[in-house]
Amino acid sequence: MRTAMSEMIQAAQDALTTSIEQLDGRGRFHEDHWTRPEGGGGRSRVLQDGAVFEKAGCGVSMVHGELSKEAVAQMGGGQGLPADFPRTFFAAGISLVFHPRNPHAPTMHANVRYFERGDGSVPGSWWFGGGADLTPSYLYDEDVIHFHRTLQQACDRADPSFYGRYKKWCDDYFFIKHREERRGVGGIFFDDLRDRTPTQLLSFVKDMIHSVIPAYVPIIEKRGNQAYSDLEKNWQQIRRGRYVEFNLVYDRGTVFGLKTGGRTESILMSLPLTARWEYDHHPAVGSPEAALLAVLHTPRDWLCSETPRAS
Repeated sequence: MRTAMSEMIQAAQDALTTSIEQLDGRGRFHEDHWTRPEGGGGRSRVLQDGAVFEKAGCGVSMVHGELSKEAVAQMGGGQGLPADFPRTFFAAGISLVFHPRNPHAPTMHANVRYFERGDGSVPGSWWFGGGADLTPSYLYDEDVIHFHRTLQQACDRADPSFYGRYKKWCDDYFFIKHREERRGVGGIFFDDLRDRTPTQLLSFVKDMIHSVIPAYVPIIEKRGNQAYSDLEKNWQQIRRGRYVEFNLVYDRGTVFGLKTGGRTESILMSLPLTARWEYDHHPAVGSPEAALLAVLHTPRDWLCSETPRAS
């Protein structure tokens, strides 16, 4: 499984970065190979200042070593293992975040990961996690519905119960508690998956990560060159500030990576190139900006929505 997962995420990285370069037309990914002193390494690819994308990052890692007690307590998966269980681990994953220039084109994040404690032979000592979510600055219902529907189809191919469960999990996870709002309009999120065979779950996470392009690219093709105002660009910068707040304060992957001595540049690759914080900013009542906030405060069941409409 270690080999199969490692090969899958490297092939997915190739496919994803090729598609994004073609979509951008100008930008090219800069690639770094890195090694971790404790064991393993990875391959980070970052595109900056492209025609469509201000910043796009896609990294893979295959690392191993020994977890600190603090890191064991911090991680989301593998709960229920005895306190004296070996802290040696193996982890492999792919993570990607795409930040477009245009405020009408949404940011998108996705990742999948596989984790083992010990040699992975004990029930409960291995698990999968991951997900994909959309973070728009301006709300276009048809775009969000398309994104969710594509992820639902990937879930249904594995288990029709997945989408409903993982959609709610996503809404609950990407919650900025100190703002009382979600980071975006959701998608799916899952962790500690071990209720099927590793082969079955590998097939699911592979299908999910390869669903990113059909879920996201049509939206960028539609919105990437849309006209926008300075006010709309400013709002995008403020929303990116919220993105940074979630990632640095609440995201388990970021916290875990920093606490286990991960490569800082790769861990913080997800942050936007630019962001803004304005003191006590509130959008005008009835504005498109306020319409987005309403959804961030009260998540919507996108696949049961009324006829799509643009806000």
